[in-house]
Amino acid sequence: MNAPDRPGGSLFTEGWQEDVPATFAEPGPEPWETPIPLGQARTLPTFPTDALPSWLRAMVEAVAEETQTPADLAGGLALAVLSTACGGRAVVSVRGRWREQVNLYIVVALPPGNRKSAVVSLMIAPVLAVEKILRERAAGSIAEAEITAKIAKAAAEKAAARAAGAEGTDQDRLTAEAISLAQAAERAAVPYLPQLIAQDVTPENATTLLAEQGGRLSLMSAEGGGIFDIIAGRYSGKPNQEVYLQGHAGDMLRVNRQSRDSQFIDAPALTMGLAVQPSVLDDIAKAPGLDGRGLLARFLYALPKSLVGYRELEPDEIPDAVAETYSENIRKLTLAMADWTDPAVLTFSPEATEVMREHRRQVEYQQRPGGLLKPITEWASKLDGAVARIAGLLHLAAHPDNGYTIPISADTLTNAARIGAYYTAHALTVFDAMGADPALTKARTVLAWLHANPAATVTKREIFRAMPNGTFPAVADLDPALALLEEHGWLRQEPPPPRTGRGGRPPSPRYQTHPDITRPAR
Repeated sequence: MNAPDRPGGSLFTEGWQEDVPATFAEPGPEPWETPIPLGQARTLPTFPTDALPSWLRAMVEAVAEETQTPADLAGGLALAVLSTACGGRAVVSVRGRWREQVNLYIVVALPPGNRKSAVVSLMIAPVLAVEKILRERAAGSIAEAEITAKIAKAAAEKAAARAAGAEGTDQDRLTAEAISLAQAAERAAVPYLPQLIAQDVTPENATTLLAEQGGRLSLMSAEGGGIFDIIAGRYSGKPNQEVYLQGHAGDMLRVNRQSRDSQFIDAPALTMGLAVQPSVLDDIAKAPGLDGRGLLARFLYALPKSLVGYRELEPDEIPDAVAETYSENIRKLTLAMADWTDPAVLTFSPEATEVMREHRRQVEYQQRPGGLLKPITEWASKLDGAVARIAGLLHLAAHPDNGYTIPISADTLTNAARIGAYYTAHALTVFDAMGADPALTKARTVLAWLHANPAATVTKREIFRAMPNGTFPAVADLDPALALLEEHGWLRQEPPPPRTGRGGRPPSPRYQTHPDITRPAR
């Protein structure tokens, strides 16, 4: 498949397909083109720390060095920290009425022994410090509100008692007074102590916390597998995804409580920054009903390479100046955004609008049959929105004092697209491992057999007979896999031979195989 012109280079091919063999042109009118890889193992890119604002990049790289962990872990958590600070307090205006909240769902998978807890603690420490400040500030007003509410309730109860004992016109007057005081008591709500971060909470508790915190909450954990277990129904026996679906999209969420009337969260903004073991991704893929509504497509996944066994014993420590700058900027940004009730609207500069248009065009093109993103179209359909969200966070991080007053630049959006491309490469591997596309898994089985048994042509029946028992119950079950191999350029069906008119079963379809299958590796 010939790609369309890509001004400025592709956002999706740089460094991704280095293992794709060169094109071998065959004589004849229809030369073979380079086949598209079928999800085979690729070297995944590392987190592009240079796409972050300088102060954030310095912290991510310093944490990675001191803890001897992949920068992907600190980099993903850095985005989750920015999301915690700004989620629900800013939106990015992409086009027309299309707006994206700036909250993200981040998952980084690393085996045990990779010091995930240490990295999480270092990255979220400033947020917890801000949470403490906010709670201290709120303590006085909460105490005042509690006293006011008690007085209002007592006054309403006394007024109701007086009205109950009155007669005639006095009762009418006292009843009206009691009603007025009861309404005032009902409005005398006591605010909750601010909470920015929670950990392993049930969906019901997460919903309650969102309501108490004005629709803003972050779930951060170094053992995030527990959250997926809870979502999958560890306690309830069935998946409960509502708060996680609406908390990402910002759709209205209803909260029902036993002690109070129903509450509505107009635009919930939930953040998730989870470090998990790789086995968790395998488990959630098998959990019944977990992804029936697209929850897994809302996450940005990272599968960094473990450094265990290759770590320096005396690495450089985090410079004090780097840690202090990081803490100060996170504190400043979180406190500045904490008081926003109506979200700040971030816009693109004209140049950034062009960058976004090109990104959207490429994402759309790559979802065509045979395209790089075709196997993960559900995830890819949210990629443009994710890039816009990341751009908003990078912009606010670069301008913590006045980001809402200036447009997002083309450079910032380009950096966000680079981070989006990084997560795209990892998502392809994650969903491939999850078996998101059964046809892709079976096509890979066929392709492996073709490589092991090279031939210039092969029939459909020959392939069927060679497959392990149970792979394809019937010959017709081969069709999706063969179609995928044709789309990717590995096979080409030959025209059927002319019928002789003698009757009998028609010959099995015959396929030409790509020269890379029959040509010995060099």
